[in-house]
Amino acid sequence: MKVVVIGRFPEDSRRRIAACFPEDWSVCVTAPEEAGGSLRDAAAVIPEHAVVDARFLDQAPKLAMVQTGAGFDNVDIPACTRRGVRVCNAAGVNAAAVAEHVMALMLGWYKNIPKLDQLMKTRREGRELCYTGAELSGRTAGIIGLGSIGRRVAELCGAFGMRVLGTSRRRQTVPGVVWTDLERICRESEVITVHVPLNDQTHHLLDQSAFEIMRRDALLINTSRGAVIHEAHLIEALERRAIAGACLDVYEQEPLAEDSPLRDFPNVILTPHTAGFPDGVNFHAGRYRFFAENIQRLLDGRVPENALNDVPVLRMQRRAPENV
Repeated sequence: MKVVVIGRFPEDSRRRIAACFPEDWSVCVTAPEEAGGSLRDAAAVIPEHAVVDARFLDQAPKLAMVQTGAGFDNVDIPACTRRGVRVCNAAGVNAAAVAEHVMALMLGWYKNIPKLDQLMKTRREGRELCYTGAELSGRTAGIIGLGSIGRRVAELCGAFGMRVLGTSRRRQTVPGVVWTDLERICRESEVITVHVPLNDQTHHLLDQSAFEIMRRDALLINTSRGAVIHEAHLIEALERRAIAGACLDVYEQEPLAEDSPLRDFPNVILTPHTAGFPDGVNFHAGRYRFFAENIQRLLDGRVPENALNDVPVLRMQRRAPENV
């Protein structure tokens, strides 16, 4: 049974990824530009840094399953359905990692950590110290998207004594969260954190119209997908100080361009799409164990978890391990 993991990984991460799968499986961890030859006999694909569309599927005639992380905007689900390929994601598997990253960004920004660290290291703290930090307690956090990550962020914000507003596609009751609409979140929140998937409804969900009604002291945090925020409009809002700042882990184009204005704002904290990886560069042991278990479900003729399309459950043919 052959599984192909497509992504850009250091050698140590490649070994750790392969070790998460059963020893009798053939696991190929390959870069996107080198994946073509590995797809011909792949039964399952994990496209970490690849787009799965009709052209991709043409190269994988034996494919039975596409397993993604929490996000799945890189997969053409209708095309997979037409080919009888099951698509599943891993919603919730990295919820704790992402939520903790959100809180780290929030605390880092409010407590001036990056600036103070730089002042200390350049030995300028005595001359240029201008501390503008503040407490989280008593502030209003607005959470856009109340899935597993959004709910965990709400729990952590509550632990810091914050008032929490939340909104989601479907109205729901979450302990400690006042459910409301997007407009109220933009108008009232001192911290706005985004946790929605990228789709036609959420593309550029936050644009100039949203920035116009945000508080001037608002901090915007995005660890979901870059295109949920209109990046050019965000840059404009930062330039005219329409909002106080931003903490970003994701971008409309990744990697972030070397000349992006976002790199130059003193009131912006940037991380390189690492919020969901707690165990090293591009690696999350629990995530890959979930991938292996979910593929095994399909191999056994069972319905896998977090299925995103409706196709017949077919037992995948076991194949002898191959040298890859």
